[in-house]
Amino acid sequence: MAQAIVPAAKMQRNRGDRNVMFSSSDDAAMMKQIQATHAPDGREVDVKPLLQIVEGILRRAAPTIPGIVQTTQAQLDAMDDNALQSGFNDMLELLAYTISKISCEISCKCSGGGDAHATTLSLFHTLSSYSWDGKVVIALAAFAVNYGEFWLVAQLYPTNPLAKSVAILKQLPDILERADTLKPKFEALKTLIKAMMDVTKCVVEFKELPSQYITPDTPEMLIATAHIPTAVYWTIRSIVACASQIMGLIGMGHEFIATTTEAWELSSLAHKVNNIHSHLVNQLNLCYKHIEEKRHVEAYQTLVRLFEVPHIDNMKILKALIYAKEDLLPLFDGSTKKRVPIDILRRKNVLLFISDLDLSHEELSILDQMYQESRQQPTRAESQYEVVWLPVVDRSTPWSESKQKQFESLQLLMLWYSVYDPSLVDPAVIRYIKEVWRFNKKPLLVVLDPQGRVVNPNAIHMMWIWGSLAYPFTSLREEALWKEETWRIELLADTIEPLIFNWISEGKHICLYGGEDIGWIRKFTTTAKAVAQAANITLEMLYVGKSNPREKVRKNTATILGGEP
Repeated sequence: MAQAIVPAAKMQRNRGDRNVMFSSSDDAAMMKQIQATHAPDGREVDVKPLLQIVEGILRRAAPTIPGIVQTTQAQLDAMDDNALQSGFNDMLELLAYTISKISCEISCKCSGGGDAHATTLSLFHTLSSYSWDGKVVIALAAFAVNYGEFWLVAQLYPTNPLAKSVAILKQLPDILERADTLKPKFEALKTLIKAMMDVTKCVVEFKELPSQYITPDTPEMLIATAHIPTAVYWTIRSIVACASQIMGLIGMGHEFIATTTEAWELSSLAHKVNNIHSHLVNQLNLCYKHIEEKRHVEAYQTLVRLFEVPHIDNMKILKALIYAKEDLLPLFDGSTKKRVPIDILRRKNVLLFISDLDLSHEELSILDQMYQESRQQPTRAESQYEVVWLPVVDRSTPWSESKQKQFESLQLLMLWYSVYDPSLVDPAVIRYIKEVWRFNKKPLLVVLDPQGRVVNPNAIHMMWIWGSLAYPFTSLREEALWKEETWRIELLADTIEPLIFNWISEGKHICLYGGEDIGWIRKFTTTAKAVAQAANITLEMLYVGKSNPREKVRKNTATILGGEP
């Protein structure tokens, strides 16, 4: 099969370009030249809508080659719509002349097969007044014009008379019929263009980072700023290489060409540009981490201030604790098994049941009993409250399928409300719960009044002791209930120890203790009795459990006394 002869001078120049391309010793000198062209005039250009149009052109223009995945029409139309909705036409009026000028410069200089670095440097001179993100997006747009026009003619050539006439004048090869021959070059072009787009998107993303959370003098941003000029240079250098390959096809007629060398050059460039992209992505992730930390601190401080000021109702507080946005039903109703809006809690007494996922069924039993009693008589004053489970999960470990199942199984046991998904609870809220409400594994029952004020930082013991009688579960109500009890230890006589009345009448000292570690309990009782005997004190030991139902207390008591439950 006949092949076109590539001139020796051109091959020599290509080899020279490859040496320059990856010579680290020359990189510094080249970048010094590039930095010298950079003279931004302060104009701020929103290049993102332009970049969306460019991406659509490059994806549509990609040749239809077997094995290369094409973007769907719906995806491309969505890109166009997004760009047009972003004020693209207004911005294009400002950039159209520059794009056209760069497009012509690329066509002229790449057609002659000149030095790639010299051509790139010339483009930087033309783009000197733009910011780094502006330079790379405008250069990419100019390339997209040439690339798009080339493939428009190539794709329409078999069916459109106008395209066929233009193709004849340009002496374009019949690319669609000879796709197999040109496939290595086209695949290399596609790979490099994707790498160019990835780097360009990354550069634009740096520009869009929120300045209120990350400033140019932030260490993470300083490092990124130092790398961006190099990234822009090699992206525009790659544009020149791609344009040269496309221009090289014009005028080839029906000749077959050897593409191995050209494909290798494009692949080598793609490798370098992809490495640059990887470094930028790593730095971008560090910037996002810095931003997230700043936002976390801000959110935490906002939450602290929110609890310090009065409110008309509890919505601001509850939204800050659960989910602030309006685009989601953040609560799960345990009684109906459906998702509901947070407004369902407006101006109600809300008991926030806070725990992790290591929650035993026994810990739920008393709350469940109290809640069901309140629902049976909903008109009682003691029933005018709602319970919301606020799960606190460890964000330092990945959320797994087993954790999801554990969460869902607990959620289904609860008849009250719960947060639909643990991820809705912001890290700043978890920090507040731990630092202000002192959550540390043990469940809390934080009580909020209808205005969202914390009236009891932990009413769980009130619930266990008095149940619904503890309503409205405030600290003042707890104090009043204890005063009513007046240390009525005899209340335990009916449930745990009938001899309490005799002990009280005899003036004995009574030690109440609990826990579930039988070994520790026996050691404690032995030591306590020995101390009492040495001090000549009459002491009775009364095991009252660890917030357990009475039957379990009786069983543990029997074990402590040496019997079998």
